[in-house]
Amino acid sequence: MTDPNTTRRERAPRAFEAPPREETTLDLPDEAGSGDGEPAHHLPGRRGLRWGALLASSVTALVAIAVTMSVTQMVEQLFAREDWLGWTALGLAGIAGIAALALIVKEAAALMRLSRIGSIRETAERTLRHDDSAGADETVRALSGLYGHRRDMAWALGRLKRFEGEIIDPADRVRLAERELMGELDAEAGRLIAAAAKRISLLTALTPAAALDLLFVAAQNLTLLRRLAALYGGRPGSLGTLKLARMVVTHLAVTGGVALSDTLIQHVVGRGIAGRLSARIGEGTVNGIMTARIGLAALDLVRPLPFETLEKPRLSAIAARLTRSTGAPQAEAADDGTERRPQDGGGRL
Repeated sequence: MTDPNTTRRERAPRAFEAPPREETTLDLPDEAGSGDGEPAHHLPGRRGLRWGALLASSVTALVAIAVTMSVTQMVEQLFAREDWLGWTALGLAGIAGIAALALIVKEAAALMRLSRIGSIRETAERTLRHDDSAGADETVRALSGLYGHRRDMAWALGRLKRFEGEIIDPADRVRLAERELMGELDAEAGRLIAAAAKRISLLTALTPAAALDLLFVAAQNLTLLRRLAALYGGRPGSLGTLKLARMVVTHLAVTGGVALSDTLIQHVVGRGIAGRLSARIGEGTVNGIMTARIGLAALDLVRPLPFETLEKPRLSAIAARLTRSTGAPQAEAADDGTERRPQDGGGRL
């Protein structure tokens, strides 16, 4: 039994230190990039046989053999009838063969020019990532060779040449080349894209048949791709334009740019264009914006240098110009289809 006279001793509070907690680290894969600075997001390369290309090559070869045998048989029959008919047919066949060979050489040269622009861009991107001196020299030398024969680029090349003896970091040399050479070309590209988008927007609203719409939009988009490639030095032929169109579609699919965002649709239709004027004009405006999106995607493929110091033309600015052309009030944008950056009195090369 507890003695009631015994007082209860209360213990004073004491502070205890918690034992150190062991931190557990998880080794997760690096999604931003690899250890050497290379981007982690790459398009999957083609493996194995390209069955589509093999089919096209086989069919083309069979058609060429059939045409050759048919022409040979026709020439033999004409020789059997009259000598002069045979010689005439043989001469015409020779002219046709020479013309076909010239077209093949022209298309091959156009494809090589597109590949050359892609190689220059890859070298420039590698130089910007790794600050490679050899890559900077190769990029500037390739750009000088690409634009050396063009009179409209003579002044820009002269300005770039003044810095040859200067001590400049390799990455800054690429930025300097972009600033000196790409400025006027980018402005002209913005005007070409805006003009094509406006043309499609207006003519889609005036064309009565949907089939004519499809033909016209396809033709205008191919023309825009060819003009953009020629502007930056590509000068593609028919096959080169089709290849560029396929590359643009692939680029749009990878970057998620095929679908218009809700914000952009509200930007165009939310002002009451379709309801205030007509659904046809609204459809034409959307077609024009899609054409502008295709043109902007093409810039990532036909421009020999990545956008590093200069502003890329913005889709919102071109959309504003389209809606202004239909009479809808929109925010002011630059006349060349680019958004103006506030001047802060300086900037990097």
